[in-house]
Amino acid sequence: MGKHKYIETPQRMWELFLEYKDSLKPRTIQKATPKGVLTELHTPPLTMAGFDCFVMESEGIESKGVEQYFSNRDGRYSDYVGICSRIKKLIRKDQIEGGMVGQYNSSITQRLNGLTEKTENTNQNTNVTEIQVEIVRNKTQDNE
Repeated sequence: MGKHKYIETPQRMWELFLEYKDSLKPRTIQKATPKGVLTELHTPPLTMAGFDCFVMESEGIESKGVEQYFSNRDGRYSDYVGICSRIKKLIRKDQIEGGMVGQYNSSITQRLNGLTEKTENTNQNTNVTEIQVEIVRNKTQDNE
């Protein structure tokens, strides 16, 4: 007999995600400007950590939260793969688009989603065996 699932169905997982999205209330942010202090409202981004905490609180799950559903270890949560994939993509979409339009800190959303710019340095399979340094003195140094 299988182990009891706190989230009984993939449909319930989706309902919990929609409830999580609806639970995000704008935060009041104070910003100092040359014209004085401005008050702005910012809706927090969707995050896996936020969703996980929301589910643990609303469903009374004490420990692993939704992580076990998303990791699907040993195939125990195969029925949830589709909905978990959809949730992860929606969270990623929100973070990336929010970073692109300046709603969220773009460098943080880049790092969270593996979008950092990478440069590759190659040596074209050349072995460096000798480095020569030439010291050139200008004439003013010689006269001192």
